[in-house]
Amino acid sequence: MFHPIPQAIKQRMEYLEELDRQDRIDGTSRMERLRQIPPETGKFLSILAASAPNGEFLEIGTSAGYSTMWIALACQLNSNKLTTFEILKEKAELARETFRITKLENIIELIEGDARDYLSNYHNISFCFLDAEKEVYGECYDLVIPNMVKGGILVADNAINHYETLKPMLDKALADERVDALIVPIGKGELVCRKI
Repeated sequence: MFHPIPQAIKQRMEYLEELDRQDRIDGTSRMERLRQIPPETGKFLSILAASAPNGEFLEIGTSAGYSTMWIALACQLNSNKLTTFEILKEKAELARETFRITKLENIIELIEGDARDYLSNYHNISFCFLDAEKEVYGECYDLVIPNMVKGGILVADNAINHYETLKPMLDKALADERVDALIVPIGKGELVCRKI
């Protein structure tokens, strides 16, 4: 997957990395910032997604499509499709541009709206990346886990840098007998759950 990353994807990743870096230093408001994962978390997602069983791939929180591209590398490898949800119009437009430029439109479906309104429609989830507003993590977890296939993988971002806010959801996941779960200290901290 990483040897080599297609040039159009690599260039878009670098562009979004720079945009994100600028957002963090120029005072861009929290809701307008891309707030995307670092590259090492992207690689981690790719490897986990490539190891997921057959089923539906979801991403909750697209932003400009940076993490989506990392997951899409695994989708290309395994001929999967990815459905991603973004609630903010401006970010959805940036993501559409990302998928057009990188020629990933054929494997990525972008749904503009609140993922919680759609998640009950998916019943064979094999991979899900959750990186949305922290207040909705618990509800998204409750909608995804019952609909995951055996061996399905859920990854939730910000498990370390937003630990206090996410603690109720993290505690629930770590004690949930339906999954094996742990927090991995990569990037901003990733909760990884595997459906039993």
